[in-house]
Amino acid sequence: MGNITLKMLAKELNLSTAAISKALKDSHEISAVTKLRVQALANQLNYIPNPYAGSLRQRKSKTIAVVIPEVADSFFSLALNGIESVAIEKGYHALIYLTHEKIAREKAILKDLQSGRVDGVLMSVTVETESAGHISELIGKVPLVFFDRVCEEIDTAKVTTDDYESAYNATNHLIEQGCKNIILLSISNNLSISSKRMEGYKQSLVDHGIKHRRSNIILCGNDPVKNYALIKKIMTRAPRPDGILATVEKLTTEIYLVCQLLQIKIPGDLKVVCFSNLTTAAILNPSLTTVTQPAFEMGKAAATILFKALEKKNAKLSKESQVIPSVLSLRNSSAGI
Repeated sequence: MGNITLKMLAKELNLSTAAISKALKDSHEISAVTKLRVQALANQLNYIPNPYAGSLRQRKSKTIAVVIPEVADSFFSLALNGIESVAIEKGYHALIYLTHEKIAREKAILKDLQSGRVDGVLMSVTVETESAGHISELIGKVPLVFFDRVCEEIDTAKVTTDDYESAYNATNHLIEQGCKNIILLSISNNLSISSKRMEGYKQSLVDHGIKHRRSNIILCGNDPVKNYALIKKIMTRAPRPDGILATVEKLTTEIYLVCQLLQIKIPGDLKVVCFSNLTTAAILNPSLTTVTQPAFEMGKAAATILFKALEKKNAKLSKESQVIPSVLSLRNSSAGI
């Protein structure tokens, strides 16, 4: 037998669907005997309520969409936990949409979400997102809150971390450890977080009287094989870098593998800092110095802002933006502690 519906229960018990619905909701309008009959049959047939049906009259799906590039990155996994903690408390479902860093996929997802299947959207944009026209089309139809990767030109709430300050402090740390030729590994020229991290890195060099070399800012991609080859090429050039600041977690493995291949000692020959939420950072060999983003807190804050907008229709979302600081966690890859 397929999914059991209210109509099936009503036909079996010779009652109206309205009576069945009220009985399942323990309404005072339905007698205790009828409630027992309805509940017994519902249990026998394994009836599962449709989470959307009860909200159709109010034109609410009791569902939010979370649009993110990937789930392999521990940041997004932790952020999802933060989002879910709020959604569950509010009685909502969270639908996860993965863009896989493709702008075409992002556009298709947002177009689909304009249909009203969700009540609100939480979003972190792709590395390919250069313009916001497709995002603007969603504004006004459902509330939208950005977290981590944002579009600055869209007038809505944005939950971010202190990307500029975090990169500035991480670069300061490498310089204080004796580094003079520091490489910045990035993944995008479009993302605002990448730009801010790059600016923080460059300003630290300036403040320490170190000449900024354009060739020391390296744009990586999503292919680990190509990233490995690129990092290997960098680490065999002269003069060889003595410090690396990686702006994304996914580059950690390639950095360590290249150093292992080329017999480059970390931190003796090369000091490494990564933006990362890896729980295994402390047990890597050597343990990894990280800029740890408040991923769970960012997800929770973004969801809290979204639900505030859902509960208060005239809420000005842009006034709800938050910046939650990251933490520089010093370990052996940079400090030799």
